[in-house]
Amino acid sequence: MQMMIFGAGYSGKAIGAEFTAQGFTVAGTTRSKDKASALADVGLTPFVFDGGTLSPELRTSLHDVTHLVQSIAPGQNGDPLVHLAGGDIRSLMPRLQWICYLSTVGVYGDHDGAWVDEDTPCRPVSVRSVERVEAEQAWQALAAAAGLPLAILRLSGIYGPGRNAFVNLSNGTARRLIKKDQVFNRIRVEDIGAAALFLGARLADGLYNVTDNEPCPPQDVVTEAARLMGVAPPPEQAFETAELSPMARSFYGENKRVANARLTALGFVFRYPDYRVSLAQMWSENAWNKGPPQAF
Repeated sequence: MQMMIFGAGYSGKAIGAEFTAQGFTVAGTTRSKDKASALADVGLTPFVFDGGTLSPELRTSLHDVTHLVQSIAPGQNGDPLVHLAGGDIRSLMPRLQWICYLSTVGVYGDHDGAWVDEDTPCRPVSVRSVERVEAEQAWQALAAAAGLPLAILRLSGIYGPGRNAFVNLSNGTARRLIKKDQVFNRIRVEDIGAAALFLGARLADGLYNVTDNEPCPPQDVVTEAARLMGVAPPPEQAFETAELSPMARSFYGENKRVANARLTALGFVFRYPDYRVSLAQMWSENAWNKGPPQAF
């Protein structure tokens, strides 16, 4: 069985690690030759993909792909791989059995802190999330035309080894921004990999929220990490007066609690169901400042 991960970044590498451990041959794409060696270092066969053209080598490799993961964000012109497929994904990957598209819980938009699930209508706020909804729909049409199962993983805020509150506290970039009643979900990167493997093994079809069990104010995560480190947390800052980039500020424009019951009802068990369990593991095992999960 062969997997191709388009956009094998932080989440893609975690997915590759899970599938490689199960005997899959896994390849991944990156945008530059400089980053290609990093994929090889974690056990993935690297290919360079500029988002517009498939090299002869990459095109040849796709012929034997059975499992596809698309992690490249769409842009104004839509999803690059959908465009290259020209309405027929089997023309690129004739042996394909399963498609996994990595999306975001941002597609739900703002719900004033209320719970949402996969049946909640999408009402995206940001341009990025609007493009994600369009990409989801394009992949659904492409998979349906090919008669292939498509699992769309809607991910919440991604963190894990090398990207977490401990790192931010250590380098002095951690902030405790306070916005009344604001909550976020998050997801440990290893749980993204495990969820993809769980669904891929079942050739699952449908929408799945891949997110933790405990939406909470973001400042609570920073406070807990500081407690574990034995350091003082940074001072609280009012969101309204804080200096933030437009993108950072836009994240606070969406407030919701995201449910994961559809995935857990299938029998999936999160390794890191909430931020407390996750932070405690990273700190106790000194895993917080390591790189992303590696393929074995």
